[in-house]
Amino acid sequence: MMSNAILMALVPVFFVLLLGYAAGRFHIVDNLQVDALNALVMDFAVPASLFAATASASRKEMIDQIPLFIVLAVTMALLYVAWYLAARCLAKVSRPDASIQALTVGFPNLAGVGLPILTSIVGPAGVVPVAVALATGSILISPVTLIVAEMDAAKARGEDIALRQILTAIGRAVTKPVVLAPALGIVFSLSNVSLDALAHACLALIGSSAAGVALFLTGAILSAHRFQLNWKVAAATVTADIVRPLAALAVTHVVPISPDIARTAILLAAVPSGFFGILFAVNYRLDSATVGSVVIASTGVSAVTLAIAIAMLFPG
Repeated sequence: MMSNAILMALVPVFFVLLLGYAAGRFHIVDNLQVDALNALVMDFAVPASLFAATASASRKEMIDQIPLFIVLAVTMALLYVAWYLAARCLAKVSRPDASIQALTVGFPNLAGVGLPILTSIVGPAGVVPVAVALATGSILISPVTLIVAEMDAAKARGEDIALRQILTAIGRAVTKPVVLAPALGIVFSLSNVSLDALAHACLALIGSSAAGVALFLTGAILSAHRFQLNWKVAAATVTADIVRPLAALAVTHVVPISPDIARTAILLAAVPSGFFGILFAVNYRLDSATVGSVVIASTGVSAVTLAIAIAMLFPG
């Protein structure tokens, strides 16, 4: 029974990932030009799904997610800072490359992998914690990465780094639909404003495609990057797939949190590295090869680590 539940949770996820990877590898989909697919996922499908889920949650349900927010915020921040310092001091990489790598290690692929896995295990109620987790990383560490990248780009252009560049980077990060949608949904929920049934049905229709298309996009993006195995990729993979959930486990012993939410937080922390780092690296002409290899390795290894995490956290 347990092995069947794990297979039902993981096999569909990796099937769609491989489908996207094959489509990109065999040039059925142009894996170098995924802007339109990325816009569909990150600007429409995922935001619609997250907004509908959070706005439909009761105020009590949303308040109950505060410990989850704290656990994941501390976990992501710790991993981000630790990897950034290690990359700068040990690997001697540039500040923007270190920040991109730290984002990749610290921020799980919640939209592409976390959403379908958690909804498979706990049902539709799993969308709300995924939305809170995605908002946590998007508001906390994504802006920091964009600030570092924008400052380096301004320096390369010979411009003086000013407060305007920093505020612009923050603005770009927090005004993305994938950040605004769950944030607005949380405001709706906490305000006790109910979402109209017709509005929910409209959002749910486009939002229902979020998980599958996000997985397909992840596979297509990964197919465009040659895999390179070195000590940095191996260390990043271990950090993302093993250290991150263990760090979340440690934080749950410090933060007052219910057992159910603690299990959810640890499982979300066990999700493999996300592709935000790849998109940022390509956009700012940074080291996308290392980041892409980390995402590929982390995704592959997570087939084992996620199975272990599910078996230990959700034995029933």
